[in-house]
Amino acid sequence: MSRRGENIYKRKDGRWEGRYIKARDEQGKIVYGYVYGRKYTAVKQRLAELKVQYIASYGSLKIYEGTLEQWLWFWLNGPMRSRIKVSTYSSYQLRIRKYILPFLGQIKLIDLKPNQIQAFVTHLGDKQISSSSIRSIITVLKSALNQAVVDNHLLKNPCQNIAIKKSDVDDVRALTKEEQKRIEQAALQEPTCSPIIVALYTGMRIGEISGLKWSDIDFKNGRIAVNRTLYRTTLDDKRGKTQIVIDLPKTKSSKRMIPIAGNLKEYLLSKKAAAVSDYVISCREHFAEPRLINYRFKKTLKNTGLDHIHFHMLRHTFATRCIEQGIDIVTISKLLGHSSTKMTLDVYADSMWENRLEAITLIDSQLNSN
Repeated sequence: MSRRGENIYKRKDGRWEGRYIKARDEQGKIVYGYVYGRKYTAVKQRLAELKVQYIASYGSLKIYEGTLEQWLWFWLNGPMRSRIKVSTYSSYQLRIRKYILPFLGQIKLIDLKPNQIQAFVTHLGDKQISSSSIRSIITVLKSALNQAVVDNHLLKNPCQNIAIKKSDVDDVRALTKEEQKRIEQAALQEPTCSPIIVALYTGMRIGEISGLKWSDIDFKNGRIAVNRTLYRTTLDDKRGKTQIVIDLPKTKSSKRMIPIAGNLKEYLLSKKAAAVSDYVISCREHFAEPRLINYRFKKTLKNTGLDHIHFHMLRHTFATRCIEQGIDIVTISKLLGHSSTKMTLDVYADSMWENRLEAITLIDSQLNSN
């Protein structure tokens, strides 16, 4: 029996059930929500809270009858498609298909709850997926659900206040000075311009080096303009089709000017004299894509005994040498094309073992003077 006017009922299983108006669909039909509890007073209190939360808004809320999967594809191929790069679209598509859909895809959009998303985060952690990857997956989901809020299909985003373990930042591995010397010696034997030398003395990303043209280098004023990046991206992750994309740099701050000093300038001028391509790093008179650069890099490393090194470590090495020379973090951030100095600090501030050792040694020297 219900309490008069309250929409609270005693169920056969002994629990109390409260009903409230949750929303109205596009035809104006009422959509009800339900609350359950063992105690009448608890259900009544929760029902009052929900009524306050929903009644003010239910008249304008447009119920989306589809699943989260349907909404995600609508969002990615509709509102987002023209606003993001091909590479971003590809990465979003992968996160949706590989991670979000198997766990949450069949839940109706309107029924998605924070506890289900929190369970999803726990599930990803149990699969040994890194905190940074989990955060990027939830970022995609959160963005899609923000659009649902904007479009008036949800009153609030259920991704709000989801707890994700703080990212475990791996120590940045830079080459030691001895390792750098060995790699440079091998790279200088290459007949054409070596991407290794460019990376070690400019800090450019591999995609930026792939897209670098001789016309981007102003030898008169001694500077390199980072105007484009080149990458291979997935067109259809089901079929595995890929394509090469030449695009603007990664972010607004990635489009930058990098000064070139005397030795690098002479090296580049000598290679330009024999160049047969518009691209600084070339293959058959055309560009060399990142995976080809990586392949050549591994071949160069073969006789150095340093085959555990990957190309991105050259960028870390450039930044590390800058820090060792006492260059300020703002300048390093600008050279690397980071969007903020915080990013530079997060990546490099704790990576300098030699600097830390030197600092401790300097402090320790005071002990003998006492």
